[in-house]
Amino acid sequence: MKKKIIMILSSALSTVSTACIFAMNAFAEGESAADNAQAAGGSSFMTFVLPLLLMFVLLYFMAIRPQKKQEKEAKEMQNSLQVGDEIVTNGGIVGMIVRVGDDNVVIETGGERNKIRIKKWAIAENVSASERAKQLQSKSKSPIESAAVTESDEKKKKKSKKSDGSTEE
Repeated sequence: MKKKIIMILSSALSTVSTACIFAMNAFAEGESAADNAQAAGGSSFMTFVLPLLLMFVLLYFMAIRPQKKQEKEAKEMQNSLQVGDEIVTNGGIVGMIVRVGDDNVVIETGGERNKIRIKKWAIAENVSASERAKQLQSKSKSPIESAAVTESDEKKKKKSKKSDGSTEE
């Protein structure tokens, strides 16, 4: 989906820039036929090379750079696998890591504890690592959030006081 959007945006951008350059050339004033021929040769750089350069720069920042970043993160995740992590492969197989090799991983799947040897590049997600990251994020609330008193906290205190038999004043 992203690639389609990127391709549409880049083609639209190149079309608009080419149309603008042609429009500027068409409405230029006071040039003779000889000047027009000379200007056309000089403006060929502007009409063809500049939009191409602009399109490649746009393509780099919208497609190539994010893809390299995603590949780097996947490689880091695959290199940081540990025994006991729960993983999901590209094919959808879910299992627990039993042994980690250089480029192979042995996982246990199913209730019968079947073992499968797979390549590290076939691992799409480390479920255990993502769960640990979520736990760390939930524990590291900002001081303002942790100090804030919510309505549910007040209701819990009132209920505990009522159950103790004390009256509320």
